[in-house]
Amino acid sequence: MDWINVIIMAIGLATDCCAVSAVQGSNQRDWHPRALLMAIIFGLFHMGMPVIGYLAGNLFVNSMQHYAPWIALGLLGFLGIKMIWESLHEKEEDKSANWQVSNLLMLAVATSIDVLATGLLFVPYPDWLVPSVLTIGAITALFSLGGYLVGVYVGKLKFNMEIVGGIVLILLGVKICLEGLCL
Repeated sequence: MDWINVIIMAIGLATDCCAVSAVQGSNQRDWHPRALLMAIIFGLFHMGMPVIGYLAGNLFVNSMQHYAPWIALGLLGFLGIKMIWESLHEKEEDKSANWQVSNLLMLAVATSIDVLATGLLFVPYPDWLVPSVLTIGAITALFSLGGYLVGVYVGKLKFNMEIVGGIVLILLGVKICLEGLCL
């Protein structure tokens, strides 16, 4: 594990929040105060989920250690394919802005549930957990704010960030697997 992998993973994981935030912003004409709350909630959920995944993964650390590269490939590949699939099958009614805190929490859970699995990647690298989740949370919050602003000022994105995020996660899984098998 190194900083390049952490940052690439954080960016890949943040793209779904960026896309959701852009959709929220595309329904606004100007800055909405709840955009900052949305970014904070998304960032916090993206920080908490890997910790939960890590703690669960520690229960099975001895049996997983030899399979870690394959697990990383499987998890990140699955998450990437899922992200691409969902972005291509998005329903139009999911695109309306709703600023109720309960809705923002539901969006945070929906966009971070797959981040739970990334906590397993840190089982062999426990020293990387805290700096990684802080990085993931910060990048997610920044991407959420950026996505919101892009949505406000440019309108609905023609560019599908979730597809890019899915591809990034798949490639990162391949990279981690290859490094694990070659070392």
